[in-house]
Amino acid sequence: MTGMLSLFLVSLSAVFFVVDPFAVVPIFLAMTRNDAPEKIRAMCLRACVVAGGLLVFFALFGGLIFKIFGVSLAAFRVAGGVLLLITAIDMLKAQPSPTRTSAVERQEGEVKDDIAIVPLAVPLLSGPGAIATVMVLMSKGEGLLVAVPVVLSILLTFVVTYYVLRAAGLVQRVLGQSGVAILERIMGLILAAIAVQFMADGGRDLLGR
Repeated sequence: MTGMLSLFLVSLSAVFFVVDPFAVVPIFLAMTRNDAPEKIRAMCLRACVVAGGLLVFFALFGGLIFKIFGVSLAAFRVAGGVLLLITAIDMLKAQPSPTRTSAVERQEGEVKDDIAIVPLAVPLLSGPGAIATVMVLMSKGEGLLVAVPVVLSILLTFVVTYYVLRAAGLVQRVLGQSGVAILERIMGLILAAIAVQFMADGGRDLLGR
């Protein structure tokens, strides 16, 4: 029971920090500045459902990718940790991470009529870093039991993300640019520690120790 609670807390921290809805707020506001409130709420809901569903899919079935490509779990832990560390470093700098979305994708989003699926759900909310994170978390145990805390963490993360995006204007006003940057740096620091742990676990397994 203690192990499951520990995995849940680690999973919730890792998933929430890598999805990082607060960092998406300024981009989201820029992309939806001309849209009606009803349309914004509908896009928030669809984006969170699609992004959450995608992460749940990779959490449950991502292990098949290991077998198809002959990749060991240890190697993927190291690779996932490296990708997560890059994201964490960008968060510590309070700058948009190129592993999540590029400048071209953000510009395209500003002129698109509907941004719910692309680029909001993918890659802003469920980019390569988030996908790698849930797959690495699933590799921390065996059997379907390990999926419970991971999937629950994903669902909770996107429930919070939905309400953060719905109240994006209020969040921006309350936190301000400096508040968002400070919060992102704190999240980045914790995410960096989780990334290093992923790499350490994978490296130990690769070395057979």
